[in-house]
Amino acid sequence: MLSIIKLVLLEVRSYGRLGMKFGILVSEGPYQHQASDSAYQFVKAALEKGHEIFRVFFYHDGVNNGTRLATPPQDDRNITVRWGELGEKYGLDLVICIAAAQRRGIVDEEEMKRQGKDANNIAPGFRISGLGQLIEAGIQSDRLVVFGD
Repeated sequence: MLSIIKLVLLEVRSYGRLGMKFGILVSEGPYQHQASDSAYQFVKAALEKGHEIFRVFFYHDGVNNGTRLATPPQDDRNITVRWGELGEKYGLDLVICIAAAQRRGIVDEEEMKRQGKDANNIAPGFRISGLGQLIEAGIQSDRLVVFGD
């Protein structure tokens, strides 16, 4: 028991807090793989337990979690809306990889103008940025948890 207390005290001294800081990587789309749902449940549970989520980074097909054009059937969950609502509630940084997003036709207002497109399709609560955001999440977090292949 004493070693557990020492470990907790060491962690509090090292991090200045009891909870851990997590970075999250989601690399699979919302409806062809369980990764997005698992990541969502993990993030929600971690936040409810007092942990911090530094950033959720969507990469490869995971960027499809951030399109506002997906319209799942009424009896199915809308994971994009769930992510957006969770992000709003907890102030999460939901970042979509710019290169992966462009390959899949996902653009924000700025990219829409830069690429000469007539509309943007990024979902509310998400933002587009580069891989540096993933690297920063790995550096700034106690753990980087990966969901997807």
